[in-house]
Amino acid sequence: MKVTAREQLRHEFVYLHGWLHTKALPLWLANGFHGAGKGFAENLDLKGEATTANRRGRVPPRQIYCFAEAGARGWKGSWTDAVRSGLDYYDRVYRLPSGYYGSLATCEGQLIDDSFELYNQAFALLAFCYTAKALPDTRENMSERASDLLTALRHDYSHGEGGFNEAVPPRLPLCSNPHMHLFEAALACEDQEGFDCNVWRRLADEIAHLCMDRFIDAKTGGLREFFDDKWIPYGGQQGRIMEPGHQFEWAWLLCRWAESRQNDVALAKAKGLFEIGESHGICANRRVAIMALLDDFSVHDPLARLWPQAEWVKSAMRLAVLSDGYERERYLVSALNAVTALRLFLDAPCAGVWRDKLTADSVFVQEPAPASSFYHILCAIYEFEDCLNELP
Repeated sequence: MKVTAREQLRHEFVYLHGWLHTKALPLWLANGFHGAGKGFAENLDLKGEATTANRRGRVPPRQIYCFAEAGARGWKGSWTDAVRSGLDYYDRVYRLPSGYYGSLATCEGQLIDDSFELYNQAFALLAFCYTAKALPDTRENMSERASDLLTALRHDYSHGEGGFNEAVPPRLPLCSNPHMHLFEAALACEDQEGFDCNVWRRLADEIAHLCMDRFIDAKTGGLREFFDDKWIPYGGQQGRIMEPGHQFEWAWLLCRWAESRQNDVALAKAKGLFEIGESHGICANRRVAIMALLDDFSVHDPLARLWPQAEWVKSAMRLAVLSDGYERERYLVSALNAVTALRLFLDAPCAGVWRDKLTADSVFVQEPAPASSFYHILCAIYEFEDCLNELP
């Protein structure tokens, strides 16, 4: 008897969930979190040992998210220490007098780049939300901190035509990517008990419409990365770039927003983004999602990284839930292909770490596993679980 895609996916989920809970989370807690006052490592080498690399400002909030969500999902490791001490470290090292978070610190905890990146503030919001979810005693404080940060962003960086500037005075190009993570944070915050639902709902709606009206090209349906100060595609080749991983990631977010708002237009745009990512962004030989296309859907960068594979999983599974019949089966088959691609990157010498880059000639770059990828992996596995449970 032929095994269906759904049955294969359930088998794959059992493997991935086991890998996450028995290999990855224990390893990154033991070797990637250095305890109170010492924070999270930037990466682990392929033997599973922490390096002394400088630590980007995006890493602590992503790791806080990972351990908080794992704890909320029932993982039995010592996640509470990673969340509470990790947040204390993040504040002590990266938080600026302005309330924003800096961009880079040494492994000893010295901030060496205090520049503002909208992207980093989005992950601070995500960390606040998931800390509140996992640790109910923090809800009031996390809600206040999230609201205060959003209020500051609106005051200092709001763009007159929607969204946010990258700097003051405005720095070009403007980017869709940090808005994607603000969108993700807003959707999480609007559903979080103790947070001001209306405030976060307005932000989610604002970014959803900015995406549909400006980020997504009206002619091709593809999502662009870089824009001028009027949210018009940036000049030259840079303005033509479309990343398959972001087609998938925005598709996943628009699916969630469309489901919440009962918005058929958003769902149609999400399906269009997914179609572009799947039809043009998957290498026929390696069967993995590549890094970048141009706006005619020709290949711009054939390198394959881990994170687009995770976003492919998330979007395919969520679209399967929101579809039926033949269309659902097509998305399930795509999800199975995406899981296969993701597992290729998880096959590393030390169980619990991962490969990050696969070259055009199918060779993995020999380098440490970036901690920042854990956010993509863990979110994909838990979304995989949720969607399997929601499928009729």
